[in-house]
Amino acid sequence: MVSKISEGINISVESYFQPEYSNPVKSEYMFAYQVTIENNNIFAVKLLRRHWHIYDSNGIVREVEGEGVVGVQPRINPGDSYRYISGCNLRSELGKMYGTYLVEDIDSNKTFDVIIPAFVMTAPFKLN
Repeated sequence: MVSKISEGINISVESYFQPEYSNPVKSEYMFAYQVTIENNNIFAVKLLRRHWHIYDSNGIVREVEGEGVVGVQPRINPGDSYRYISGCNLRSELGKMYGTYLVEDIDSNKTFDVIIPAFVMTAPFKLN
């Protein structure tokens, strides 16, 4: 698991290889990742948007941007956290992701970026 605090928000990410949804013969590798977003500020925040950079070890680079996460724009009160699970497909058994969330301070309506730390996605058999 990796974690990073920026702008009073702690982002922790853990990734998991999904062998039942992968097909190495066709260079299809599926990974799930769990993100925990902890609001350590004295104000409530709303997660508005996400922006991901996805790197595949075979040289493919993608960017994914959009509203919210897994179809929602969660409100996170001071001291609370929000957790979700999502997925990423790669064309090789090794890759990484990182990015930012655009978050709004609900009290002031000001927006700011929160850093999502880089995390690695590795098929277990690649480690042997």
